[in-house]
Amino acid sequence: MAETDPKSVQDLTAVVQTLLQQMQDKFQTMSDQIIGRNILSCFYTRIDDLEKNIADLMTQAGVEEIEGENKVKEGEAS
Repeated sequence: MAETDPKSVQDLTAVVQTLLQQMQDKFQTMSDQIIGRNILSCFYTRIDDLEKNIADLMTQAGVEEIEGENKVKEGEAS
Protein backbone atom coordinates (compact mmCIF):
# COMPACT_ATOMS: atom_id res chain seq x y z
CA MET A 1 0.00 0.00 0.00
CA ALA A 2 1.34 3.41 -0.88
CA GLU A 3 1.96 5.93 1.89
CA THR A 4 -0.19 9.06 1.93
CA ASP A 5 1.66 12.31 1.37
CA PRO A 6 1.22 14.50 4.50
CA LYS A 7 0.93 17.61 2.32
CA SER A 8 -1.99 16.18 0.35
CA VAL A 9 -3.71 15.13 3.61
CA GLN A 10 -3.30 18.67 4.94
CA ASP A 11 -4.66 20.12 1.69
CA LEU A 12 -7.63 17.77 1.76
CA THR A 13 -8.31 18.65 5.39
CA ALA A 14 -8.20 22.36 4.58
CA VAL A 15 -10.60 21.91 1.64
CA VAL A 16 -13.04 19.91 3.77
CA GLN A 17 -12.87 22.49 6.58
CA THR A 18 -13.52 25.30 4.10
CA LEU A 19 -16.51 23.47 2.62
CA LEU A 20 -17.93 22.73 6.06
CA GLN A 21 -17.54 26.37 7.09
CA GLN A 22 -19.29 27.53 3.89
CA MET A 23 -22.14 25.10 4.54
CA GLN A 24 -22.45 26.29 8.12
CA ASP A 25 -22.51 29.94 6.99
CA LYS A 26 -25.22 29.21 4.41
CA PHE A 27 -27.26 27.27 6.95
CA GLN A 28 -26.99 30.13 9.45
CA THR A 29 -28.06 32.66 6.80
CA MET A 30 -31.07 30.55 5.87
CA SER A 31 -32.01 30.07 9.52
CA ASP A 32 -31.81 33.81 10.14
CA GLN A 33 -34.01 34.48 7.12
CA ILE A 34 -36.62 31.96 8.24
CA ILE A 35 -36.68 33.36 11.77
CA GLY A 36 -36.90 36.90 10.37
CA ARG A 37 -39.85 35.96 8.16
CA ASN A 38 -41.64 34.31 11.07
CA ILE A 39 -41.16 37.37 13.25
CA LEU A 40 -42.42 39.68 10.49
CA SER A 41 -45.38 37.42 9.88
CA CYS A 42 -46.29 37.57 13.57
CA PHE A 43 -45.99 41.36 13.57
CA TYR A 44 -48.18 41.69 10.47
CA THR A 45 -50.81 39.44 12.03
CA ARG A 46 -50.77 41.45 15.24
CA ILE A 47 -51.04 44.73 13.34
CA ASP A 48 -53.97 43.38 11.32
CA ASP A 49 -55.69 42.27 14.54
CA LEU A 50 -55.03 45.66 16.14
CA GLU A 51 -56.47 47.49 13.11
CA LYS A 52 -59.57 45.29 13.23
CA ASN A 53 -60.03 45.89 16.96
CA ILE A 54 -59.66 49.65 16.48
CA ALA A 55 -62.21 49.59 13.65
CA ASP A 56 -64.61 47.60 15.86
CA LEU A 57 -64.16 50.07 18.73
CA MET A 58 -64.73 53.01 16.39
CA THR A 59 -67.91 51.38 15.12
CA GLN A 60 -69.13 50.77 18.67
CA ALA A 61 -68.37 54.39 19.56
CA GLY A 62 -70.24 55.65 16.52
CA VAL A 63 -67.14 57.07 14.88
CA GLU A 64 -66.46 56.51 11.21
CA GLU A 65 -63.35 57.24 9.20
CA ILE A 66 -63.90 59.81 6.45
CA GLU A 67 -60.97 60.95 4.28
CA GLY A 68 -58.47 60.45 7.08
CA GLU A 69 -60.52 62.35 9.69
CA ASN A 70 -62.69 60.92 12.41
CA LYS A 71 -66.31 62.02 12.35
CA VAL A 72 -69.06 61.31 14.87
CA LYS A 73 -72.20 59.97 13.19
CA GLU A 74 -75.08 62.42 13.08
CA GLY A 75 -77.46 62.17 16.02
CA GLU A 76 -74.75 60.68 18.24
CA ALA A 77 -72.89 63.91 18.97
CA SER A 78 -73.27 65.30 22.48
